[in-house]
Amino acid sequence: MFAPGAGPSPDPAGSREEHRIRSFHARRGRITPAQRSAIERLWPRWGVELDGSPLDLAELFDGPLPVVLEIGFGMGEATARMAAADPGTGILAVDVHTPGQGNLLSLADREGLTNVRVANGDAVVLLRDMLAPCSLAGLRVFFPDPWPKARHHKRRLIQPEFVDLVTPLLRPGATVHCATDWEPYAEQMLEVLSAAPGLVNACAGYAPRPAFRPMTKFERQGLAKGHVVRDLLFTRV
Repeated sequence: MFAPGAGPSPDPAGSREEHRIRSFHARRGRITPAQRSAIERLWPRWGVELDGSPLDLAELFDGPLPVVLEIGFGMGEATARMAAADPGTGILAVDVHTPGQGNLLSLADREGLTNVRVANGDAVVLLRDMLAPCSLAGLRVFFPDPWPKARHHKRRLIQPEFVDLVTPLLRPGATVHCATDWEPYAEQMLEVLSAAPGLVNACAGYAPRPAFRPMTKFERQGLAKGHVVRDLLFTRV
């Protein structure tokens, strides 16, 4: 699809992806000329392959910024807005949707955002193999796939084994912020995060929608269907 080194790899981790948790199902999708151009121009500078190699976040962001990990950013509009509102925080945004990767790179370039890096591949490989303890200032998971059928619940991202991977990578005071418009998944998130050692709920139950979280396309779609959006904010102690 792209020349070597000019775009995201279809399989950055190879055999390292052989694990029970899986944070994604690859979606290449149809890419526009503008998205393709952004990837070809910017991937060598702002793209990250989740291949299992240790990742130095200070080197990646050209300085010791606090770094928030965002897993699943769609087309990147909300990510770009949050990066623009908080230029002193690095955002490491992970997804496997090529059009979304290209769109976020294009938005970052157009808005002059230097605090966004776009990672391609399985976030579990990143968490398990690539990051140092206490290296993250936060985690964001907004509107992940709810996998509504009971036989697919094991594919949901927010599960105890996933949280066990994340928690040691969070520095004290780091925030875990999840949002979903699928009520049964919100209940599972609340149960899993409440039971996680090292995390405490910043609110009593669900959190009021924070003003700093931009409304996403998925949120608008959910609200149009009459869904209730739930935010969850937990702090690493």
